[in-house]
Amino acid sequence: MTTPAEDPRHLEIKDETDRTVAQADVTTAQGPEGTVRTSMHADPDVPPGTRASLVDAVMDLPEVQASDRMEAAVPYGDAESLERLRERTEDAQTRAAGATTLLDANIPQAREPHSDRPAEGQQPA
Repeated sequence: MTTPAEDPRHLEIKDETDRTVAQADVTTAQGPEGTVRTSMHADPDVPPGTRASLVDAVMDLPEVQASDRMEAAVPYGDAESLERLRERTEDAQTRAAGATTLLDANIPQAREPHSDRPAEGQQPA
């Protein structure tokens, strides 16, 4: 049996001078229910929120949303990225590996589209 091909992506966040200040490499196994692997890096002096924006850009990729699991590598001490990853995933586990922090987590499945059905215990309008 052969392993499905992987589809790599490279994402960048640029500053007002068009300089790359944060980037991520993302690889997913083709097909649903796979594992996505990402490596994220940001300049040390980026404005607050830049790292969280990078995490959001990765998590919002359709192929990431179609996956069940995530394995992420971020620089050790990058609390902003780790916090945002924990917010966007479930059952996150982290461990240090030299100058890197590794995160393993489940990716929440997309929620049901909003319906006009009243919530349990409420009467229709």
